[in-house]
Amino acid sequence: MADRNPRRRREERDPFDLFSDFDEMFDELIRSMESDTLGQGGPFFYGRSWSLRPGEEPEVREFGNIRPGEQQTLEIGERKPLVDVFDADGTVHVVAEMPGIEKEDVELSIDGMELEIKARRGDRRYHENVELPADVDENSARATYKNGVLEITLKKKGNSSKRKKINVE
Repeated sequence: MADRNPRRRREERDPFDLFSDFDEMFDELIRSMESDTLGQGGPFFYGRSWSLRPGEEPEVREFGNIRPGEQQTLEIGERKPLVDVFDADGTVHVVAEMPGIEKEDVELSIDGMELEIKARRGDRRYHENVELPADVDENSARATYKNGVLEITLKKKGNSSKRKKINVE
């Protein structure tokens, strides 16, 4: 049976074994991830998404529910979905990745040029406010959710001042 005492294991190690500290380092990494390092608990993640379209500058977007080194007040377990917005001729397409939920869990609303995406199923919660690139016709909104991907299509229009709820098909 292996000895769990780190000091004893360190003393018995082969000095020429370059990988002898990896087990200890990995155990420490797991302990630090399991501990409540930010005082809030819950899953925290952060990332960047790059997209490159022909003839355009590369676009780098941040996603996640907390930025490294930044204290934020978030509901524990709330995540920001990865969202892409496409401005096409006469339409705006919004695609959001939200795995682990069902279409009945999705709530969408629109107010002028801002689309609000909310979803909750068990301990999975998503929330994001998406700034739209143009004024859209709220009555033209169509949304589908399949295999973790939410797709919303809106026709461009002039000004609108009231918030409208969008049904997910």
